[in-house]
Amino acid sequence: MSACTSCGACCSWCRVDFSSYELDENGGHVPVGLTVEVNGNTARMRGTDHWPPRCAALTGKLGEKVACGIYEWRPSPCREFEEGSEGCHRARAKVGLPPLPES
Repeated sequence: MSACTSCGACCSWCRVDFSSYELDENGGHVPVGLTVEVNGNTARMRGTDHWPPRCAALTGKLGEKVACGIYEWRPSPCREFEEGSEGCHRARAKVGLPPLPES
């Protein structure tokens, strides 16, 4: 089982901006109702547009049990984020979770 399902830090530490071409209304898959417009070319996941950030698609409790409500349709920054990466470790530290064990 992935540590991601008990973490959620990556969804709660920064803005999630992506091309508006990824929105479902523009032929992509990200539900427009879960986003805010940044400008004509960029959208942001709702909830990551204020402090403290928490993506509107994130369900559950950080550090215990979480899930992405739009996992199959998540935007490219979420698809590119990797468990155990430097960004993962920074996100976990930012929300007060311990580092992942070395594999």
